[in-house]
Amino acid sequence: MELEQSQIIVVISTILVVLGVLFIVILFTIFQRRKNQLLTEKAEEKKRFEKEIAETQIEIREETLRNISWELHDNIGQLLTLAKIQLQNASEENLGDISETITKSLNEIRSLSKLINPEFIKNIKFKEALALEIERFNRLKFIDATLTITGEEKEVDQKHGIIMFRILQEFFSNTIKHAKGSKLDVFLHFKEDALEIIAKDNGVGFNINEVAKKGIGLQNIKTRVELINAEANIKSEPKKGTTLNIYYYFYEV
Repeated sequence: MELEQSQIIVVISTILVVLGVLFIVILFTIFQRRKNQLLTEKAEEKKRFEKEIAETQIEIREETLRNISWELHDNIGQLLTLAKIQLQNASEENLGDISETITKSLNEIRSLSKLINPEFIKNIKFKEALALEIERFNRLKFIDATLTITGEEKEVDQKHGIIMFRILQEFFSNTIKHAKGSKLDVFLHFKEDALEIIAKDNGVGFNINEVAKKGIGLQNIKTRVELINAEANIKSEPKKGTTLNIYYYFYEV
């Protein structure tokens, strides 16, 4: 009897050990599958992010080339034409005007040279690129633009900066070309764990429910900011201008 009980205990123990081993194997298999799935998702996310960066750089390059083309044709072209006319009628009285026109032309060419440099787009830094854009608007009298920076400045991830700059670039383009605004204000508020970006204009505004029809690309903006650990929101009302708010976190949330 005792022998049978011992055999039963051995069998039960063996079954429990086998079940325990099977349970551990199943858990390990599930863990490995989950781990592989997470690694695959992470790889796909990285691939999607790098693709978005490449596409964004192309968009910035195209926008920059359009700006350069316009400035060469309308701005620098006009200055050089004016200088030519002044030289044809040169006299001691207008030498100062000729010198001023040529100086303006040289300054415009120097400004363009920064944008033409391929390294500018490849290694674009968010704050510097934004400052150059605002300076260009004022220099060319496109719109009265300001850039205000508050808080203790922190370095923005270079690739993340490319995406945020492109989002703002599209907002600026919409303000100047479609919103008919005369004022553009941009604020960078550096906080302990985040950067709050506010861009607002005094343009015609629009009904937010019809945003897709206006070409502002709100969905495109939200898709892009999700890639860089940020949030974005657009507020607008007819005749009350438009405000873009981007909240970029310096750490994972």
